[in-house]
Amino acid sequence: MTATPSQPAISPADRARALRELHAAPEILRVVNVWDVVSAKAILELPQTRALATAGHSIAASFGYPDGTIPLEITLDMVGRIVEAAGSVPVTADLDDGYDDPGETTRRALGVGIVGANIEDRLLPVADAAARVEAVVAAAEAEGVPFALNARTDAFVRGGGRPVAESVADAIERGRAYLAAGADIVFVPGVLDADVTRRLVEGIGERKVSVIGLPGALTAAEYEALGIARISYGPTTQRVALTALQDVAISLYADGVIPPSTRALN
Repeated sequence: MTATPSQPAISPADRARALRELHAAPEILRVVNVWDVVSAKAILELPQTRALATAGHSIAASFGYPDGTIPLEITLDMVGRIVEAAGSVPVTADLDDGYDDPGETTRRALGVGIVGANIEDRLLPVADAAARVEAVVAAAEAEGVPFALNARTDAFVRGGGRPVAESVADAIERGRAYLAAGADIVFVPGVLDADVTRRLVEGIGERKVSVIGLPGALTAAEYEALGIARISYGPTTQRVALTALQDVAISLYADGVIPPSTRALN
């Protein structure tokens, strides 16, 4: 998938447009989150891969940081390496809350080849959060890239014990504001059942809502039938990998052997 001399590299603007087209397509975009070059290469080897998404939690954990506290410089260095490995495949990055200056963060992310991002609102007042979305969009426009912003609202994950109906209404209000500010789609993480998902799509828009796949959530096909644009998996992919590592280590400590099904992916 890496560009070759006979296949010219695709520009960032073209990769951004490709990502936005994947969001708008009738088929749900399934992105398996990666956290370093070797995990990216493992996913890139699969013919089903149409885009890559980085997992901020997983990158932070790899460097020993709690989620949301990793310095931007470290994140950008890693996602830049992933972009280089991805070649023509568009990469969207988890950029936490956009740091102190979301516009400048976006400019720097574009500089390493990122063409889309998740930026979370952390339940800031709607007007303030929408202004941060506008800053991201303006920075990308200044660079000539139709950035695929997956504007995240924490209406569910930071909603505390409030009634679900309140979180739904909050997510819809925020989602509409972020789309009006220029976001491509709206990310609503949480374990969303069919009824909640249907209400979110009705309130925010068909193929305008992005979800996360978690234990207890719907399948990708079920979300697709409800009008969801994209599904990602956050830090759970790294947790699956680390569970497998720990399980094989337990076996090896018990005098086991490396499973013959192990594949050489690096």
